[in-house]
Amino acid sequence: MDSPIKIEHLGIAVRNESEAKKTFSALLGCEPYKEEVVESEGVKTIFYRVGESKIELLVATRPDSPVAKFIEKRGEGIHHVAFGVGDANAALQRLGRLDFSAVNAEAKNGADDKLIAFLHPKSVHGVLVELCSDKP
Repeated sequence: MDSPIKIEHLGIAVRNESEAKKTFSALLGCEPYKEEVVESEGVKTIFYRVGESKIELLVATRPDSPVAKFIEKRGEGIHHVAFGVGDANAALQRLGRLDFSAVNAEAKNGADDKLIAFLHPKSVHGVLVELCSDKP
């Protein structure tokens, strides 16, 4: 299936890793289940489970990363919504035929053992959308 099957996670850009972990651990009543650096994106990801979905804290690991630029321009907050799909590449192709503008030409490796691709916020009413599927 190449249509969204669930909200996979919400990505939240944060400045201070330790403060954000303290806040979200208290809010959610649990500790993160996974932390991972994605060098290609210049980001450290910190994942919490919330029912069937997840919260992903995004901490920039370099000043030129997309997350660092986001925080510089907009401040901390929701960075993207990620939809779980059966096949990220098929979803990207389907949405391209519907005139959605893609940030990525094809899905690439992302955090949490996923293939990911992004849709440009200009084509989704100002929302950065991530499409993610399990790796084959």
